[in-house]
Amino acid sequence: MKVSYDSKYDIIYIKFVEGSREVITRHIDEDIALDFDAEKRLVGMEILSASKYLDWESLLPVVYERETA
Repeated sequence: MKVSYDSKYDIIYIKFVEGSREVITRHIDEDIALDFDAEKRLVGMEILSASKYLDWESLLPVVYERETA
């Protein structure tokens, strides 16, 4: 997963799948768009006006935990 933030325009993009691929973008509302691949898997999310939706102080630091089967 890769998170990119453009502070000038307050846009965040979260890429869940590495590599480039064709995507179909579905707009959830005027600020949030989801990108799906041909198999309808979520591959990315764009959030405009990100600071309106995310509190950076509560998100950082990020802790990654992976459950094992």
